[in-house]
Amino acid sequence: MKLLVSALEPSANIHLSELKKHLSPSVEFVGIYDKSLGNPIYDLSSVAVMGFVDAIKKINFFLDLKKQMLTLAKDCDKVLLMDSSGFNLPLAKELKKTYPNLEITYYILPQAWAWRKGRIKVIESVCDKLFSILPFEKDFYTKKEKIEYVGHPLLDEIKEYKDEVVNSGKIAYMPGSRIGEIKKLIPTFKEVAKQIGSEKKHILIVPKNFKDRDLSEIYGDIDDFEISFDAHKTLYDSEFAFICSGTATLEAAIIGTPFVLAYKAKKTDFFIGTKIFNITTIGLANIFFEKMKQSHLHKELLQEDVNVENLIEEYKKIDKKQFVQRTVELRGYLQKGSSQTVARLIENK
Repeated sequence: MKLLVSALEPSANIHLSELKKHLSPSVEFVGIYDKSLGNPIYDLSSVAVMGFVDAIKKINFFLDLKKQMLTLAKDCDKVLLMDSSGFNLPLAKELKKTYPNLEITYYILPQAWAWRKGRIKVIESVCDKLFSILPFEKDFYTKKEKIEYVGHPLLDEIKEYKDEVVNSGKIAYMPGSRIGEIKKLIPTFKEVAKQIGSEKKHILIVPKNFKDRDLSEIYGDIDDFEISFDAHKTLYDSEFAFICSGTATLEAAIIGTPFVLAYKAKKTDFFIGTKIFNITTIGLANIFFEKMKQSHLHKELLQEDVNVENLIEEYKKIDKKQFVQRTVELRGYLQKGSSQTVARLIENK
């Protein structure tokens, strides 16, 4: 089977890597994905964007990329879209129009339930199968026969969980996976590490796709940090973490490592998200607890609130025992991993 894949985000490619383990060797990937998984048409580092503004700047690039994907689709048996709705939904529309009989599966669905709910009708009209990794997501869709909760891939990818507080003397720092995010947060994180002091070991978690890069160009002077490329092990070993918004926050929550979310968006992006789309919560674990009608699991510091004083205050005052206890509930809510189920459904086994 030749599978046209569109997976632009680093987190989507982690999930894709786990999925590939359960697919038959005869399944061949073509399209956009991490080069460790095959021979994509582009290196992902050339397509990564951060927010509405960056996406507009690269619009011609993405239009050309969409044309190439449409050409590739002619020789493919099925299509797999993962996350990145700004690119994948327009692509799905064109694919369905050009190849009406080509099966389109969307795995890691757009968060249409959080903002722009009108996209749900579009998603249902252009996609044949919808694989949800959020237990509550199905409630927002009308064509129930198309959507299925398949579990969450992080429950496949994370091998160790905590059931009690760890006092290891290690603190993890995750300033993001995109260079724009990192440059906004790393100066503050460096100052936090200095103020906490050398009695703790400070570990900077670097995305694996940066392994061959000059880290000083991305992070500046990081001599005060130990470097790790293994996020899950480092989070498991750490007693606390400072984390940029994104999948990493859910990883820490599932593992059971207390943390604070810190995020600085472009002012335009922040205005659009909060004032136009009324987004009030961005941490996935917090969103899950809202759906369970419970209080938030962790603190969210945004924009000007991301400062050394606030970060250290949260580090000092968080109830670690309660945090760990509540992460057990979170894992129960998510129920199971998704990779094996998705592989079976793609291959119709």
